[in-house]
Amino acid sequence: TGMTPKLNICGAMTRRRQYGEVANLLQGVVNVLEHFHKYMGIPQIRQLSERVKAAQSELGTQILADFEEAFPAQGSKRAGGPSNVLRDACLVANVLDPRIKQEIIKKFIRQHLSEYMVLFQENQDVAWLDKIDRRYAWIKRQLVDYEEKYGRMFPEEWCMTERIAVEFCHITRTELAKVMRTRAKEIEVKLLLFAIQRTTNFEGLLAKRFSGCTLTDGPGVKRPEPPLESTNPFLEDEVGDDGSEMEEDLDRPKKHKAPDNPFHGIISKCFEPHLYVYIESQDKNLGEMIDRFVSDFRAQGPPKAGTEDGGAVLPSCADLFVYYKKCMVQCSQLSTGEPMIALTTIFQKYLREYAWKILSGNLPKTSSNSGGLTIKSLLQEKEGSEAAKFNVEELCLICSILSTAEYCLATTQQLEEKLKEKVDKTLVERINLTGEMDTFSNVISNSIQLLVQDLDAACDPALTAMSKMPWQSVEHVGDQSPYVTSVIMHIKQNVPIIRGNLASTRKYFTQFCIKFTNSFIPKFINHLFRCKPISMVGAEQLLLDTHSLKTVLLDLPSIGSQVVRKAPASYTKIVVKGMTRAEMILKVVMAPHEPSVVFVDNYIKLLADGNPETFQKTLDMKGLKRSEQSSMLELFRQRLPTPPSGADGGPSFSFSTPTPEQENSRIRKLEKLIKKRL
Repeated sequence: TGMTPKLNICGAMTRRRQYGEVANLLQGVVNVLEHFHKYMGIPQIRQLSERVKAAQSELGTQILADFEEAFPAQGSKRAGGPSNVLRDACLVANVLDPRIKQEIIKKFIRQHLSEYMVLFQENQDVAWLDKIDRRYAWIKRQLVDYEEKYGRMFPEEWCMTERIAVEFCHITRTELAKVMRTRAKEIEVKLLLFAIQRTTNFEGLLAKRFSGCTLTDGPGVKRPEPPLESTNPFLEDEVGDDGSEMEEDLDRPKKHKAPDNPFHGIISKCFEPHLYVYIESQDKNLGEMIDRFVSDFRAQGPPKAGTEDGGAVLPSCADLFVYYKKCMVQCSQLSTGEPMIALTTIFQKYLREYAWKILSGNLPKTSSNSGGLTIKSLLQEKEGSEAAKFNVEELCLICSILSTAEYCLATTQQLEEKLKEKVDKTLVERINLTGEMDTFSNVISNSIQLLVQDLDAACDPALTAMSKMPWQSVEHVGDQSPYVTSVIMHIKQNVPIIRGNLASTRKYFTQFCIKFTNSFIPKFINHLFRCKPISMVGAEQLLLDTHSLKTVLLDLPSIGSQVVRKAPASYTKIVVKGMTRAEMILKVVMAPHEPSVVFVDNYIKLLADGNPETFQKTLDMKGLKRSEQSSMLELFRQRLPTPPSGADGGPSFSFSTPTPEQENSRIRKLEKLIKKRL
């Protein structure tokens, strides 16, 4: 019964625009009426509710009219200052239908930004990108003006200052997109980057000033999801929270990354369709950079041997990745979508070009008229002269290219990880630099192979000389043969240079040692089979030589070094296994071939080799006639152990070192002689 008079009072106050009193009174009526919501079936309650709605509707219409009069949508009429009536009207609007509040906000903001639409319309000179700063200067002045004149007119929870700024952003994004479509041919990369930088700086200022609480009211604007925290040391936080230039020195220490900006992209998203200009520019810049690297290398030459640059990483690769870093930072600020994929494709293109033109293209050749260093050319035996060898400068260059390729391989992997962090989650699978990493791995393999082939080829004449010596005519065992001295000399010349220049890439030096040994030992054994026929004394001399080579090979990783390191177990195992086989071959040759059964069984036990061809080579070394060999071969086939069931290959035996009882006295005597002389 008391609500009807209150509604009458509200009506009277509404007509007198006493909105402050109306707001308090109407709020009380609405609160009471809520308690009777479940009694709407009672006629009196329902009629009262309808009267309240009618009063609210009348209030809403009147308040909207008041705001329309104070802030007309057209024209330049502006209120002289804040109005207490309108301030109280806003309090009433909080009690009315939410659409009233939304309409008030819409009308005010539209009127407040009407001047902007006129000043910066598309056909105005000030609308172009080169004067984009003027847009942001204008809105800053307007926000200050609003705070001074109207800051107290609207309730604080309406966040009107932020709403004005957000609406300005929506308008600006639309208008910039329109003018850029019209004048797309006039957009060049410096102008584009300038406009983007100024825009992202403005978005950063908005983030400092506002919370972004109104963004959910706008169409299609979402707060960006926070990116995954990077665990990769490559390319740390690129931009501080001071809005510094994209072109700044990106290697200087960075401030901690600012919190996620809810306004990021609210305007700058409009630039994304035009980022092809930026991508094309980076394509051109990187192409020119690679050409400059090529010409600089030709002008400056390879790193000098004996200097701290010998074997060092080429400085050009660091320059390339620093530029990649700058490009990635810029592009990620511009867009994390398709432009990042396009930039990644450009990165891949020039990583391959760097590998081909700077690294592979500068690996030394054996001669000026050759198409490259090939296995055939290196393994070709040189009659009567030494094989062509790389000089010290060329060895240093190969090591430098190898070290550079290793740096590029590791940094490319880090680049891929960082690109995946930067790009939209939906595009991560399209970031794949595996092919480029494989290219750098191939450069590393080729460099190691060149070093191996060079040392291998240098040792070839010595092995050829070994196979041509008259071993049947050797009358006594002396010091190590000249061919052994030659092999050791080449090893002592090359290995310390390579080791010194690969000091920062120790694992690849170990690979070089392993690959050289895997190449040299089988070749040595093949040349050993060519030494035929061999006398007993000749076999003793070869056994001494083999032991000398085995000792040198075991020491190869640290040969000529003041710091003696224990060779890796993987390397030592290869040397011991290979050279022990060579020793076993010679011990078989030294053993009497009668009785045949004992000789064959001893061969099978010592060499653990079921290949008849290898057995026949051993018989050739002993100088046995073909008639004798036939019976021996037949006996050899009969005495071979039966292969395991299901085995599809030839006989395979486990290696078994002969016991002293199986050695004849002459072999034991020879071993004592070897130890004594070494």
